[in-house]
Amino acid sequence: MPNLLVRDLPDDVHAALQRRARRRGQSLQQFLTAELSRLAGRPNPEEVLDRIERRRGGRVGLHQAVADLGQDRERH
Repeated sequence: MPNLLVRDLPDDVHAALQRRARRRGQSLQQFLTAELSRLAGRPNPEEVLDRIERRRGGRVGLHQAVADLGQDRERH
């Protein structure tokens, strides 16, 4: 398995992460592995928009749909 080294981590951040790990009954390594896995498994906004764009079933793209909704709101 690969290793990850984080340099120049502020002391207060390190202490906060240690406290969180301790509250969960985990080592800092276990805690960070779980948190990084959770973070990596969650899509970022660009990935969400890409998924939406790929799934579109109609003839209108996402950007056009947003523009159309905006125009419709202005009329009402």
